[in-house]
Amino acid sequence: MATGWHWDEAYAWHQTGAGAAFLPAEGWIQPGIDNAESALTKTRLRDLVARSGLLDALVPLPGRVATEEELLRFHSAAYLRHIEQVSAAGGGEAGDATPIGPGSYEIARRAAGGAIATVEAVVRGDVDNAYALVRPPGHHAEAELARGYCLFANTALAALHARHALDVDRVAVVDWDVHHGNGTEDAFYEDPTVLTISLHADELFPPGRGFATDDGRGAGKGANVNIPLPDGCGHEAYLAAMDRIVVPALRRFGPELIVVASGLDASAFDPLGRHILHSGTYRAMTERLLAVAAETCDGRLAMIHEGGYSEAYVPFCGVAVVEALAGVRIVVDPFLPFLEQRPGQRLAPHQEAAIARAAALVDRIPTPA
Repeated sequence: MATGWHWDEAYAWHQTGAGAAFLPAEGWIQPGIDNAESALTKTRLRDLVARSGLLDALVPLPGRVATEEELLRFHSAAYLRHIEQVSAAGGGEAGDATPIGPGSYEIARRAAGGAIATVEAVVRGDVDNAYALVRPPGHHAEAELARGYCLFANTALAALHARHALDVDRVAVVDWDVHHGNGTEDAFYEDPTVLTISLHADELFPPGRGFATDDGRGAGKGANVNIPLPDGCGHEAYLAAMDRIVVPALRRFGPELIVVASGLDASAFDPLGRHILHSGTYRAMTERLLAVAAETCDGRLAMIHEGGYSEAYVPFCGVAVVEALAGVRIVVDPFLPFLEQRPGQRLAPHQEAAIARAAALVDRIPTPA
C-alpha cells in the first residue's frame, strides 16, 4: 500500500501574530505568546514524521498554487480580492477570528492547491491514500467570510475538484475536527453527490451551527450528517459514533472517494477543544475509514489537515493517523498510558443518547441511483 505525504515549507511562514488562545495581543492580553494557530503544531508533526523514519515509508507529493478558477468553485471573486488586499497591506484581521500576515494570501492559495494536488494523486492512483499537512486550515471558511483561522476551504475545494475536474461522481467528506465543519457544509448543503459528515463538540464553534437537524436542503436533503457530541467525549464515544453512524453512512452512500478533514483538536491536551481523545483513537478511526474505503471506493482515501492546537500532542495524534494509512507502527506515544486511564474514556449514557439521535439520520442518506 502506497501512502502519499504532502508538506510545503511555505505553510510554516503563514503568520497569525501574537495573542492568547484565539484573541490577539491587545488590551489586557500581553504580547509574547503565539496565537493558538501557530506553525509549531504543524512543524512538530512534520519533524516527528521525519525523525522517526516514518517519512521513508511515504511517497512525497508535490503541491501547487490553486488557480482562481479552482477557488471560485466555492468562494466569490470579491472575497478573493479582500483576502489579497489584507495580505498585501501587511496583514490584519481577515474575518471572524482569522488573523493573517503579509504573504498569507499566496500561502493560503498554496494550501488549497496542496489539498487539491493530494486528491489528484489519490484519484489517479499514484498512491492508495495520502495525508496533506497543509496550513492555514480551511473547513470554517465560508464563500465570503474567513472564520476560525481558515481562509480558503481546502477540504471542500479538493472535493469540488474531484467532482468537477476528475470525473468522480460521488464524494464523501468526513470531518473529525472538534469544531463544526461549517464551510464544508455550506459548499454541499444542496448537493446530493457529496456526503458531508461532521463529528464535533456540540455548540463549540461556530455558534449556531452543526445541529443534527441540519441535514441538507432540496436535492441535498439527507446528504449532510451532523454528529454533535456532548463535552468530555473520549475514546469509546468516538468509536461508537464511527461504528454506528460514520461507517454505515459511508456504506449506504457508496462514495468513489473519501476525503477527511483531519482536525486533531479533539485530543485531551487541546486548548481549544473539550474532548479527551488520544492517539489510539485517531489510529482506530483511521483504520475504520481504511476498511470502509476498501469496501466502497478501492481504498481511495485522502486526508487534509485542519485544526489541532496542542504543540505537545498534535504530533503523536498525527503520526498515529499517518502510520495507520501506511500500515506501519514506529512511534510509541509516551502520553498514551496516562490518557487511556483518564476518567471519561468509557461511553457514558448521555453520550450514548446523543449518538443514538444522530444515528437516526443514516436512513435518510441518498443511495446511488
